[in-house]
Amino acid sequence: MADLRVAASELILGGQKSGKTRRAESLAAAWLDASAVHRAVYIATAQAWDEEMRERIARHRRDRAERVPRMATVEEPLEVARAIGQHSRADTLVVVDCLTLWLTALLMPAVPHDGGTPAAKPTIATAIAACAGPLVLISNEIGMGVIPMGRDVRTFVDALGGLNQEAAGACERVTLMSAGLPMLLKGQP
Repeated sequence: MADLRVAASELILGGQKSGKTRRAESLAAAWLDASAVHRAVYIATAQAWDEEMRERIARHRRDRAERVPRMATVEEPLEVARAIGQHSRADTLVVVDCLTLWLTALLMPAVPHDGGTPAAKPTIATAIAACAGPLVLISNEIGMGVIPMGRDVRTFVDALGGLNQEAAGACERVTLMSAGLPMLLKGQP
């Protein structure tokens, strides 16, 4: 993925271990290499609810620090739109990894809410439009298989499909990853 052009906004879709995060890291490295004043911020949405996930997150942190040492990491599982706005600057590329885990936390919280009425949340399209610098969003494409059994799973697949469509409509470039290879769905390479 040498000589990458960073778009104003890019949605990277794909299955698990398809190369989504590696592409985002390559874009961040290209951005950082382009200028000494460029910055990159990685917004991680994963939450460590069990030992395997804690180990996975730790491994990802180590790998990211090795592959893109100048990229800062911010952990924000719920307030992603706010985090994008907080870290967005013209000289800063923001990576959000991933919309799938963010949506999971919003729809199926492991910790019950306090029962109050949730505040209105900005849409992902609003956050994309308001971003001052380049933005890379990562999300899973899970709607290409059979219709899942169980209402809750079908509801989640539908919600993620809608979120991905909203993000794709608002992004300048959309890339589908498969076997580590990028396939351009929208925009210029």
